[in-house]
Amino acid sequence: MSEPTTTTIDINGHPCRVWTKGSGPKIGWLAGFGGLPRWTPFLDELAKTRTVIAPSLPGHPGATGHNLLDSHLDWIVAARQIIVKSGLEGEDIAGSSVGGSFVAEFAALWPHKVKRVALIAPWGLFDEKDPATDVWAQRPDDQPGVLCADPQIWKDFKAVPAGANSVEWPIEQIRASEAAARVFWPLGNTKIEKRLPLILAPTLLLWGEQDRVMPRSYADTMARLIEGKTTIKTIPGAGHLADLDQPAATARAILEFMS
Repeated sequence: MSEPTTTTIDINGHPCRVWTKGSGPKIGWLAGFGGLPRWTPFLDELAKTRTVIAPSLPGHPGATGHNLLDSHLDWIVAARQIIVKSGLEGEDIAGSSVGGSFVAEFAALWPHKVKRVALIAPWGLFDEKDPATDVWAQRPDDQPGVLCADPQIWKDFKAVPAGANSVEWPIEQIRASEAAARVFWPLGNTKIEKRLPLILAPTLLLWGEQDRVMPRSYADTMARLIEGKTTIKTIPGAGHLADLDQPAATARAILEFMS
């Protein structure tokens, strides 16, 4: 698996890494819970036919500056800056869980600045009758099985790679969890349902069949609220982070939708 090209953009005076790989029409990717500590097979699948542009959110691996973002609005503005400065304005954009929530916010608040949207179990909704799982409340040994259908996939995703700074690596992983908590803890409820009707772009909603974080009913709620055309697809054998559990099937669903 060849390495992506790395560039850096400035967000509020802090660097944010942008990974780019592939050729063809652009597709943006905002990663899910835990960020993007390493390039993944899912992104390689996308890069076979598209130019994949994957910027890091503040505080996630490859970026800093999350401690400057005190409100949900701060995060939305930062996400918009990231999308624009990464050259993704007016392009197809996909995102998972945490990243998917910001892709949805961008598509809602700037509806003519995105072509098509793919969202993998995005955060932001909350139904007290069918609550989402509090990821931060999980014991460390249980968290991998909550996020992925195959816990080992999450463990490998977060394992220190050869040549990495073994001291800095775990700090980055903890920082990513803290950054997400600044926006979504404890219930993940950002009242996104008030803004979903503003989305006009064709939207694909992807859910892992074994998602233990976001209830499947949330996909139906989002599809009902979004003004533009929506398609719901379930990925067999996948948990919450379907792009990690089933990279080929998840990429294929997104590419077919955006063809």
